[in-house]
Amino acid sequence: MHTGILYIVATPIGNLEDITFRAVRTMKEVDLIVCEDTRVTKKILDHYVIAQETRSFYNISGKGNRKPEPRLDYVISELKNGKSVAFVTDAGTPGISDPGNRLVEKAIENGITVIPIPGASALTTLASVSGIDLSGFVFLGFPPHKKGRETFFKRVMAFECPVIYYESPHRLVKNLELLKSLSPEKNIILGRELTKMFEEIIRGKAEEVLRYFEENKDKVKGEIAIIIH
Repeated sequence: MHTGILYIVATPIGNLEDITFRAVRTMKEVDLIVCEDTRVTKKILDHYVIAQETRSFYNISGKGNRKPEPRLDYVISELKNGKSVAFVTDAGTPGISDPGNRLVEKAIENGITVIPIPGASALTTLASVSGIDLSGFVFLGFPPHKKGRETFFKRVMAFECPVIYYESPHRLVKNLELLKSLSPEKNIILGRELTKMFEEIIRGKAEEVLRYFEENKDKVKGEIAIIIH
């Protein structure tokens, strides 16, 4: 029996129209769609009338108290039995600051073909409108929540090339305060709610961006991507 194929499918980061024809076709043709949260993925599937079976796959990186291995083994077993599987994250391209890498790693270990279906990503979305030279940059994912957070930002400041990372709205103000204290001369490009109705791109020094959010507390929300340069 031939093994199935694992498709890594990018989904919209906000605007549901930001999905490729190929991604929609793939999700309609596979035997199973594996996702971080079936409730989130259902919105996309309903919009594009996709009726395939879905299975949630919370935190397959194995962090925290969740135990991913049984579900991971289940998906690998389905692939070995010849089923085709699409893996999607809640938003954007799997494998970038989400738990997709463990599944891909396991599939490769088992000789299963992995095919990328590219698409939206907050990283490339913000980079495309940065207006700066990004022929070379560093991407660091999400900063640590507590331990190692200051070390993370000192590392960010040490790079000579631009640095891109994601941040939670719950930690945004503290993030900007730390940037202001560590390196006030650095420039910031901050994208909030990218591709959505209330999309904003804010540019300036840390102090200026911090002041903006202090004066507009109602805007400290949504998904956030940041470029430091």
